[in-house]
Amino acid sequence: MSRLHIILFFLIALFFPVLAEGQVINGPEVKLVNNDIYVSFTLTLGEQSLDEIKKGIDKELKFYIDLFRIWKVWPDEFVLGKMSIRTLKADPIKKEYVATMSDGSTLIEKRFRSFESMISGTLLVKDLKLTNTREIDPGEYFIRVTAESKIRKLPPVIGYLFIFLKENEFKVVKDSPIFLIEGAR
Repeated sequence: MSRLHIILFFLIALFFPVLAEGQVINGPEVKLVNNDIYVSFTLTLGEQSLDEIKKGIDKELKFYIDLFRIWKVWPDEFVLGKMSIRTLKADPIKKEYVATMSDGSTLIEKRFRSFESMISGTLLVKDLKLTNTREIDPGEYFIRVTAESKIRKLPPVIGYLFIFLKENEFKVVKDSPIFLIEGAR
């Protein structure tokens, strides 16, 4: 292997993000009910992330649910989005499992009896109301769900000095099938 190939390999490894191993978004499923758009999906975590939570390392997961309009010639247009932050905490000694969920306006804290019930209860987003179809223009749309977990909090100065450091532990993106909004206005 020549030096050029080796250098090229290392440059590609440095500047392209690592694929999220084991993290999968199931869905998103879109329902149109009484002119409202509802989204449902689940995030499945990989074994490494599950083991870290079981050992007592807190995980903060951010879900971004974004609505995009498809244009034939132009790039897809971002229309609106919602964000949900979920923090998973497990105390292996006390056998306590706590999850907090925030959407920016409300904060909900739930306690669970088992680790499995905490994971299944917090990584499922069921029938989240995104918007009413009367508030958007007719056209073809899709919903993009992004799930990410940041690496433990680093001081902002380190991110500015070392721009090549990864900020995300993982980031998974998945789009829904295209759906049509008829002329509602």
